[in-house]
Amino acid sequence: MPGQSPKTVIISGGTDGMGRATALARLSRGDHVTVIGSSRAKGDRLLAEADSPRLRFLQADLSSIAEVERVVARIQERHDTIDALALFANRISPKRRETPDGLEYTFALYYLSRHLLGNLLRPQLDSADAPLVINIAGVGTTAGRIDWEDPQLTRRYGQIRAQLQAGRANDLLGVAFADQAGSKARYVLYHPGFTRSGADSNPNPVTRAAIRLLARFFARPVEEAVRPIVSWIDAPPTDALTANDRGRPVDLSLRTLDPEAAKRLAAYTEQLLGGVSSP
Repeated sequence: MPGQSPKTVIISGGTDGMGRATALARLSRGDHVTVIGSSRAKGDRLLAEADSPRLRFLQADLSSIAEVERVVARIQERHDTIDALALFANRISPKRRETPDGLEYTFALYYLSRHLLGNLLRPQLDSADAPLVINIAGVGTTAGRIDWEDPQLTRRYGQIRAQLQAGRANDLLGVAFADQAGSKARYVLYHPGFTRSGADSNPNPVTRAAIRLLARFFARPVEEAVRPIVSWIDAPPTDALTANDRGRPVDLSLRTLDPEAAKRLAAYTEQLLGGVSSP
C-alpha cells in the first residue's frame, strides 16, 4: 500500500502455487520475505526469478519437528519482528507413511508444522504493530473429522481421509490460537477453493492428468485466489479470528470450529509433542 513501511513476511510452502504467488506479490510491495520449502531446486528457481535481496529461501522438511525448530531458530536469528506468517505447506500422501518422529505424515506436515510455526514464532509476531497469521486450508468445509480414537490413522488410512482430518485440525488450530490471551496476532482461516496451483501435486500420473484437465475449466487462477491473502497482510482484520471460504465469511459457530474440540486437540497436541524428543 502507498506509504506503508515494508513488512516482514514468512511463508511455509512458498515455492509452489499460491505460496509462491503470495511471495512474489509481497516482494513487489517492497516486503522482506522468507520462504520455506522442501525442494532446493524450486527454491533456487524462485530466487532466480525474483532476483531480490529481500527474498530468503530456507530448505526444510516441515513434517519433521526438528526441522521446524531449526528453521524457526534461523528466522529468529534474523528477525525480532514478524508482520505476517502465511501457512501453505501440504502434500498428498497416497499411502500411510511415518515421519522420523513416528507421526502420520499428513498430520505432521499439514497440521503440526502449522501449530509449531505459529506458536514458536509468537514472540516475533507479538512484536509487530499488527501481526497476522493466515492458515490456508479448508475452513467452511464440514466433510471429514478428527478420529479421536486413532488420530495417527494407524488402522484406516486413506489419502482423502487424512487430508480432511488435517483440514479439520487446522480449523481448530485457528480457534485455539485466537483464544490465547495476550497475543496481538490476528488469525485468518482461508479456504481458497479449487485453484490451478495444485494440478501438479498429486504423485499419481493418472490422477494428476485428470486434475489438470479439470483445472483448465473449473479452477480459479492462482492470482485471484491469493488476492485476499495479499490484502489481509496489508490490512489485517480486527477480530481475533476470521474465517473465509472462497470470499464468503464463515460463521464461527460452525460445528467444525467448536471451542471445546479446539481445546481437546490442543491438549492432544501438547501431549504428543511431550512424548516426542527432537534429536
